[in-house]
Amino acid sequence: MQGPRPVVLSGPSGAGKSTLLKKLLKDYENIFGFSVSHTTRQPRPGEVNGKDYHFVTREEMQKEIDAGEFIEHAEFSGNMYGTSKGAVQAVQGQNQICILDIDIQGVKNIKRTDLNPIYISVQPPSIDILEKRLRDRKTETEESLLKRLTAARVDLELSKEPGLFDLVIINDDLEKAYSELKEILLEEIKKTQESRKS
Repeated sequence: MQGPRPVVLSGPSGAGKSTLLKKLLKDYENIFGFSVSHTTRQPRPGEVNGKDYHFVTREEMQKEIDAGEFIEHAEFSGNMYGTSKGAVQAVQGQNQICILDIDIQGVKNIKRTDLNPIYISVQPPSIDILEKRLRDRKTETEESLLKRLTAARVDLELSKEPGLFDLVIINDDLEKAYSELKEILLEEIKKTQESRKS
């Protein structure tokens, strides 16, 4: 795959990945691009097809997975999620650093591809703090909250595997977490900016 080196951002729901990404996208407009993931879940209010996710049927998605069109895919809470090769290439084609927001299963799948991204894990200071953040969102039922917390425990345990991530950010202070994120990405950011001048 041609273009800037992608970035894999992983970590449990509520660790603060979205907040960090929003800051990054604001500070470096047009440098980063999101690969739009596919999912079989129903859109939430305000979500736009093709922008937030590619909302597809299970049959459509399975067909493309079988055809080898996906870099990674996983099932979570009864829904399928995945990243297609085309979605990443679309971002790289615009000379942008592709950001992949992916769970730990996905990270392990990507390790088996030739994508060669920068692997970053964003983690909460503790499971208790994570639970509080998820409860404060008020978007979860008790059942889905418990599922997310169980997934988070597994995620945090699996992410301890040596060499899995290039950087692990413990997000207890947003500014500190953000500067750590920027630091590891700076080289790719500069390369992307330079290649646009030429």
